[in-house]
Amino acid sequence: MIRMTRTQLLRWLVVLLSVYPLSALADGPSRSEIEATMKDATRFMRDEVSFRGGYLWSYLPDFSRVWGELEAKRTMIWIQPPGTATVGHLYLDALAATGDRYYYEAAQEVANALIWAQHPSGGWNYVADYAGEESLKHWYNTVGKNAWRLEEFQHYYGNATFDDAGTMESAKFLLRLYMIERDPRYRPALERAIQFVLDSQYPIGGWPQRYPLRYEHSKDGQPDYTSFLTFNDDVAQENIEFLLLCYQALGRSDLREPVIRAMNSFLVTRMGPPQPGWAMQYTLELEAAGARTYEPKSLSPGTTAANVYQLIKFYRLTGDTKFLAPIPAALDWLDRVRLPNSEQRDGRTHPTFVEVGTGKALHTHRRGSNVTNGEYYADYSPDAALSHYRSTRHIDVEALWSLYRAVKAMPREEATRGSPLLEPQSADLPRFFTLGNVSVSDLNTRAQEAVDTGDLAADAARVRATLNDQGYWPTPLRFTSNPYIGPAPEAVAAGDFGSRHVGDQWDTSPYRAEEPVMGISTGAFIRNMGVLIRYLEAQSE
Repeated sequence: MIRMTRTQLLRWLVVLLSVYPLSALADGPSRSEIEATMKDATRFMRDEVSFRGGYLWSYLPDFSRVWGELEAKRTMIWIQPPGTATVGHLYLDALAATGDRYYYEAAQEVANALIWAQHPSGGWNYVADYAGEESLKHWYNTVGKNAWRLEEFQHYYGNATFDDAGTMESAKFLLRLYMIERDPRYRPALERAIQFVLDSQYPIGGWPQRYPLRYEHSKDGQPDYTSFLTFNDDVAQENIEFLLLCYQALGRSDLREPVIRAMNSFLVTRMGPPQPGWAMQYTLELEAAGARTYEPKSLSPGTTAANVYQLIKFYRLTGDTKFLAPIPAALDWLDRVRLPNSEQRDGRTHPTFVEVGTGKALHTHRRGSNVTNGEYYADYSPDAALSHYRSTRHIDVEALWSLYRAVKAMPREEATRGSPLLEPQSADLPRFFTLGNVSVSDLNTRAQEAVDTGDLAADAARVRATLNDQGYWPTPLRFTSNPYIGPAPEAVAAGDFGSRHVGDQWDTSPYRAEEPVMGISTGAFIRNMGVLIRYLEAQSE
């Protein structure tokens, strides 16, 4: 699915607030009550949950087990959203809504953790461990190595990653924190992050998944994919957005050329007829490539849809019609590879993978029971496909056609109005960064019952009432994991693990709990604080 940018989220917030007149909030909690709830929840997170300013994703109430994307050590902090940097953004959002310096101090704690965790190259890994590198290596060689489906954690590279926006979430947070008071303590780490993006950019304009480059981890005979030019998980999109923010906020005119070069990489990587789409990643020879063993060499309808959306943005930033030119052919291709109605389930219209050359849909499967004896493979059969990485997804091609036609019909001056590349000017950063970001990748908040009802006052009252006496929102921890019990054996356990999130008892991958326990969720904290902040903003209108 296409993810909204920060600017779009801000516009969404303005629209959302416009439907809540003050009269509709008159019977809701008072501003002082909301601010007190926010302070109580933040105090618990700072005093009880945080480890030296950093955060994981979820915790048992007694902290006997804690998780990021995988089970973690208490000394670890998670960088991937909704981890440490996302909490930092939330604190700055709370500062913007309340003016209370308490949240600035909380954000400074997060910044200190991120600066400590920053790789010497300037980026961030998924995770860091205050107990030291040997402790982190031990975790990779035990929990990470035995997480069958999370191959990105099965090898410790010792470098940084653009995957899952962890580096960009951290870099944007440091930019945002620095710009509040221009405190010189944060400028060196911010400059290292900017230089990391510049150093890692390929001459053609794109970026690898990890940097400094490594090539040593071959999985099941496939090459190490982390040096491949990567679109998956919005790597290029996030990097361009960060450079543009720095270009405007810091007046860094030298960042314009890397941004333009990155935009042009979207053009040169599109495949030619009869398959004018994009792959998730490419070799440096610009050939479509695979990544994890359940991500075969293929073209990606999802990446193609996301890149079409980006090309429209690039046109609006530059006014150059070369960014619009490839779009009709790409959308025609998406129409052609749409699944037959008989193969569509739950609104999922397109295959995740399309075979290069044949144009056939590829479906991924696995056999075995753990990381030692198991393997992934792809074929043309949709039966018994993976549950943890779907072989099909929803793409609204008609919406993309409508957006393309609307932009193409605009006068160029209207389409490019306000572009920082055409009208260079200093600009303030968006006021809020987490509002609307309720689909963060926290496994334990994807299926919360307590969703927004559409009544902002009622939602704020509900959120306030459900904060417990300790100061956190009890949340069903819908995903759990098997504790590490040793290296996975070669013997295949009895049972069919092909369509399950987890294999046998040696598999440390997270899976859906049959009876979720109540616990502490960083994602729930971010979401609920967002409800309260939106309520305060509506009161201020």
